[in-house]
Amino acid sequence: MHALKVTRADDFPEWYQAVVREADLAENSPTRGSMIIKAWGMGLWERIQGELDRRIKETGHDNYYFPLLIPLSFFAKEAEHVEGFAKEMAVVTHHRLKLIDGELKPDPDAELTEPLIIRPTSETIIGDAFSRWITSYRDLPLKLNQWANVMRWEMRTRLFLRTSEFLWQEGHTAHVDEADAMEETMLALELYRSLAEDFLAIPVVVGEKPENERFPGAVRTYSIEAMMQDGKALQAGTSHYLGTNFAEAQNIRYQDKDGGSSLAHTTSWGMSTRMIGGLVMTHGDDDGLRAPPAAAPRQIVVVPMLRGKPEDEAIKTYCAELVAELNKQSVFNAPVRAFVDTKDARPADKRWDWVRRGAPIICEIGPRDAAGGQVTFIKRNALREGEKIKSHTLPRADFVAQAAALLEVAQVELFTEAKARLEANITGELKTFADIERYYGTGENEREFKGWARVHWSRPAGAALEEVGTRLKALKLTIRNAPQAQPAAYGPCIFTGAPGVEEILIARAY
Repeated sequence: MHALKVTRADDFPEWYQAVVREADLAENSPTRGSMIIKAWGMGLWERIQGELDRRIKETGHDNYYFPLLIPLSFFAKEAEHVEGFAKEMAVVTHHRLKLIDGELKPDPDAELTEPLIIRPTSETIIGDAFSRWITSYRDLPLKLNQWANVMRWEMRTRLFLRTSEFLWQEGHTAHVDEADAMEETMLALELYRSLAEDFLAIPVVVGEKPENERFPGAVRTYSIEAMMQDGKALQAGTSHYLGTNFAEAQNIRYQDKDGGSSLAHTTSWGMSTRMIGGLVMTHGDDDGLRAPPAAAPRQIVVVPMLRGKPEDEAIKTYCAELVAELNKQSVFNAPVRAFVDTKDARPADKRWDWVRRGAPIICEIGPRDAAGGQVTFIKRNALREGEKIKSHTLPRADFVAQAAALLEVAQVELFTEAKARLEANITGELKTFADIERYYGTGENEREFKGWARVHWSRPAGAALEEVGTRLKALKLTIRNAPQAQPAAYGPCIFTGAPGVEEILIARAY
């Protein structure tokens, strides 16, 4: 028996929902398409946010905050950008409610002169600020970041993966030229790769998006793509070189060294709470979430095995002392996060609660442990041996001394497992579009696990690119990116037959 009623093999989408629910990460809210992020889910986000925020600041960016409501006219300045988001925008048209015929309704006399858009992204309003703040080349580069919520009106939502409102960070920078802006674009991309792989133990493929998958208004878009356990791709972070498109629309100009007037080159980049969904689908098992130790809100949870007997007080004291010793240890350049669960519940229920949440190490301390000065524990990433729960016992001093190493090993093991799965499920054997159709299938067999395909690509444009998109869409496939690591030579393009100029990844995706 597993801790969840549904397995990944039986129904992966329902398994995902079960993990989010049973790990107490989030729930649907009364507001359509939005979620309530609960304590454990928010704890994961706070860990991600704190780590990424530290790295962002270390690379020379400052945090700012911009308004939630953006004038419609700001979007109207950038036609391509607004077209990309037009169907997802939530619009505020009134500033007051009124009781009309016994019902609260927008007051007809309180209609706004100009509608306001609830922030879907902030390029336009930040560009407006840049146009005031930047006057000389000495003002550049200007590098800022914002932690905020955004809203994009989604028709079909799924907790963390796709919600109308979500949390994220968005970096925005301005530079003197393309070279400096491109350096920033790739710096942000590396921040995301490192966070995903080194902090969240999620292996990713880094690369450039094709023209038809670019951020609206961007000259180039880059992404990190992660493989979920059902073989689908998750775009886990993006970085965009915007050229001078937004600068021209927002009049972001500076006086250059020769006294002339030049347009600034801008970038934007973002990562959101969908990363928590990626973490679930990368590391979860049939018992729930397995949180990577670096990101886990609680790394070691101590469960006192209390039975309502006189020795309970000794167990409580022993557990408190153990946690105090553990919290003096250091791992991942920070104090160990140990916690004793003192809530009034059956010890077995508390253990399974932490198993479903994915606490990396769960200690169960009974009277024998307390009397014998030892610690009995389970490692969440290696919970079972066959169907049996695998437990370990160490003398207390040895456990405390080895705690950091146990967490570090678990972090590596989670990454290694996911990396092996990623590499094993990217095929390079497909040479024609007919091969793609046979490999991924249609109709009844389209849900089969198939992973990703790496194929040769000639970078078609215009109508030819649109045709590629249409053919892939019929198979529920998309181009994910062109990986940074490329071969020395290319075969014919799998779509056009023209000579290939790079390899791309195609996959079904979230």
